[in-house]
Amino acid sequence: MDRTPPHLSPEAYLADVFGSKLVRNGKVIRRSLRDVDRYFGRDAFVEEVYRRGFRAIENAGQIIIFCNAEPVRILRPKSAQHPVA
Repeated sequence: MDRTPPHLSPEAYLADVFGSKLVRNGKVIRRSLRDVDRYFGRDAFVEEVYRRGFRAIENAGQIIIFCNAEPVRILRPKSAQHPVA
């Protein structure tokens, strides 16, 4: 369900995304690539994420944003024989 109104400006979209308590507390948020592309633009959004000192990954049409400067690691079982790209 899309809770973002279709008339939202790019500035209002950023305020909505980065104004949450989760962001202020250094937690993790998720946004759909479709919404990012529609309201702000993917390249500009990624620039904004990194400007804030955050990290982001993409998977299955979603951007997961780690709202802190901690390292992000992909966890794998020790038995994994082939590295995941």
